[in-house]
Order: sequence, then structure tokens, then C-alpha cells
Amino acid sequence: MCTALTFQKQHFYFGRTLDYEFSYSETVTITPRNFPLPFRMLPALTRHHALIGMAYVQDGFPLYYDAVNEKGLGMAGLNFPVSARYFAPEAGKDNVAPFEFIPYILGNCASLDEAREKLKNIHLAAIPFSKELPLSPLHWMIADKTGAIVAEPTADGLKIHENPTGVMTNEPPFDSMMAMLTNFSALSPEPPVNRFSYPLPPYSRGMGGMGLPGDLSSASRFIRAAFVREHSRCGEDEASCVGQFFHILGAVEQQRGCVRLSSGDEITIYTSCCNADTGVYYYTTYKNRRINRVDMHKTDLGGGTLSSYPLRDEEDFFEQN
Repeated sequence: MCTALTFQKQHFYFGRTLDYEFSYSETVTITPRNFPLPFRMLPALTRHHALIGMAYVQDGFPLYYDAVNEKGLGMAGLNFPVSARYFAPEAGKDNVAPFEFIPYILGNCASLDEAREKLKNIHLAAIPFSKELPLSPLHWMIADKTGAIVAEPTADGLKIHENPTGVMTNEPPFDSMMAMLTNFSALSPEPPVNRFSYPLPPYSRGMGGMGLPGDLSSASRFIRAAFVREHSRCGEDEASCVGQFFHILGAVEQQRGCVRLSSGDEITIYTSCCNADTGVYYYTTYKNRRINRVDMHKTDLGGGTLSSYPLRDEEDFFEQN
């Protein structure tokens, strides 16, 4: 399970956690403008917006988990295991396989408004990448500096939700998440207001947030991330903003041993933060807490070859003495 986040200061930031029990050896991958993007049922994009993000590159195709294009539009796919539904290709629609969705939208669209327009005719078709990589049940957050939306493939078709929180996790569907968030609208970073007729002095700092969920379920992570993001404060400089972004997502990270599955322990494999205005992608991993940085503009964005950077995934200590 995962958490995606937007953050607006002087620049627009977009990122996520990837919470899973194993890694696919994903890399920070830059797709330049002239790298051909073939699609199963639509014409290939031979020239498109450049992308940077986290991807598993298979058979030369970047299977993006999250990415931002050079125009400042970001998109992330998160697990949606109960509600996701894909159907057979539909005549008269732009039939897009789920694994193609991120490069298709980010390759074509320069803004959230353009993405909204493109989504009107998209049909997410039940087309797996391969026998070894079957369909993944996903939903997506798409955002730029003007706002965010959530795209959810359900039994009733592709649903588009406006997302005022700038946060997305997993199940239940987004409209249910927003309904649950109402239950926590009285939470505050300020000391609690005593509504009784007699004195009840607070015995601790932080009591205005009492009742904020602390478990690792997707609904609780959504509420906690929305609260932390809403009340977050930091400076406008890059170091302050990037550092704060990682701190916000730190409120929902998963530690080894706390979510146990038959296939292993679910952990926060990586956390990402991309400055969508500058094309700089930052990340940490479970075993490397140092913030690493990849700049898409230090590659040839006019070229035709993918650039992939393996994750630095070993503990990295600064020797202070």
C-alpha cells in the first residue's frame, strides 16, 4: 500500500511512498522526448513531453510507478485491490492499457486541464503487459500546480474525482475517503478548546490532534497525511521544501515487522519527491535515509534513449569525527 502527495510552495512538488513486501529493482528513469513509446491499441508516441520518475524497465518499456513531465504535470499509480475493474477494449474510445496510462497522459498532456480533457475519451482496457506481469489493480492521482484529481477504474467505469486534499492512498474509493475525513474535521494543531463548564487544563502538548489515527491502514494513512500536509509549515527555499515533503510522508511510512504478510513484511521501499517545476527528482529508500537527487535536465531530453539510475540502497553514514 502507498501514499501519494502534492505540496505547493514557491515550487510545486509531487511524490509518494511505495509500500510493498519486495522490490522489482526499480530505477529513477528519464524518458526523453524522442524515445518511442509504443501502445498496444493506439499509435506510438514518437515525440512527446520528457518524463522523470520511478520505473521498472521491462523489454525496453518504462513501467512507471510515478513520474513528472517537463511541463510540471505529475502522476502516480497506487494499489486499488478491491475496487479496480478493467474491461475489454471499447470501440470509439482511446483504449489504454493500465501499464501505459502514466506515459500516455504525461507524454501527451502539459497541464491538469489537458489531462482532464484527454480522460474524457480514455477507456482503461484489460490488457496485461505480459504473462509474467499481469494486470495490476490501480488508481491514479494526477496533479500540477493548479490542483489534483483522482482517476479510479471501477465497476461503473472510470471515475474522476477532484482532490482538494492533495493526498491519495488506497482503498476504499476516494469519495469514501473524503466522507471519512469529515469525522476528523475538528482536529487542530492548536491546544484543544475546553467545552465543559469547569477547568480542564491540557496535560500535554499536541492534544488538539487527539483522535488522529495512528495505524497503517490506507484510510488512516489518508487522514493522517491530509492532516499533516494541511498544517505543514516550512520556508520557501528548496532544502526546506524538500525536507518538509519527506517529513510529511514520514508520518505514514511503514517499518519492517508492523505489516506482516504471507509473502513478507510490507515496508516503505522508497519515498520520492519531485520538484515539478525544475525536473529534479529526490528519493530515499528504506536502507538509505540520505536524500538522493537526479536532475532530468542533466541528460539529453532531446534524445531517444532512456536514462536509468539504480537506487542507492545502502546505509550512508556521514563521518562527523
